Amino acid sequence: MRYFKHGLILVMSLVVVILLAACGKPAAPKPQKGDLKDLTVQFVPSSNAATIATKVKPLEKLLVKRLGIPVHVSVSTDYNSIVEAMGQKQVDMGFLPPAPYTIAHQKYGANVILQAQRYGVQEPTGEPTDKLTDSYAAEVLVRKDSGVNTIEDLKGKRIAVQEPTSDAGYIFPMVELAKKGIKPSDYTTVPVKGHDLGVLAVENKDTDAAFVFNDARDIVKGDVPTIFNDTKILYMTTPIPNDTIALRAGINKRWQKKISDAMQAIAKTKQGHDIMSTVYSWEGVTPAKDANYDIVRQYEAEVGMLK
Repeated sequence: MRYFKHGLILVMSLVVVILLAACGKPAAPKPQKGDLKDLTVQFVPSSNAATIATKVKPLEKLLVKRLGIPVHVSVSTDYNSIVEAMGQKQVDMGFLPPAPYTIAHQKYGANVILQAQRYGVQEPTGEPTDKLTDSYAAEVLVRKDSGVNTIEDLKGKRIAVQEPTSDAGYIFPMVELAKKGIKPSDYTTVPVKGHDLGVLAVENKDTDAAFVFNDARDIVKGDVPTIFNDTKILYMTTPIPNDTIALRAGINKRWQKKISDAMQAIAKTKQGHDIMSTVYSWEGVTPAKDANYDIVRQYEAEVGMLK
């Protein structure tokens, strides 16, 4: 009987230990529809794609640390390719300008989770203000010695533009010039890839003007110290909502929040801030909603009717 009691006590003790261990280590959440096993991230090339790829690569480790899953970061060839890749679920998270985002949302159900914040720009120096903003503007840039002093002078001229889904490099300036009587048929568009190349096209007199974001001259002044002395802003557009961080359709709410929280936390670290700042001049991110981009949809519809 004594041995039986000792055995019973031993068994009960083991049960207690097992129960305590189970309580001390909570069970992992059950897999749910829309969970991610890894995360594929793409940036769009606002300037030289190879340069951007080197700068954004460290984001992989920062996200892995926060999310606990493998992360793959790359740079797309253009705006359209990242939209299509998100539609085919080849890319989970895209750093998208406003117009490509609205297209991805309409065609494939992509969802904006965060919106970029930038410092405002002081003109004519291009220096940043001390105030963060949720919007920016496009500008029409010309050389000071070009003889182009009014928007009417753009008639018959060559203008460097980005691809047709670029807000600052195509849509907004083209729509607003048309409203002021300067139609696309009044000038010749010269496609370039990257706002830095738009600025350089003007500097090097390859084109008479360029549609670029305000103030894209900052990204080339290291190589061309005289850029602000050589050029001037002919026209500035109405404010454009800042760029997005968007997720493809099919990612559940839990993972949307995890990624949003991770990106907000990363943007506040020195390394994360440096990545965003050097690549896109972002100073931070803030939660966003789809309705913020309704003005972009309006301009997209208007540019589609221009001839």
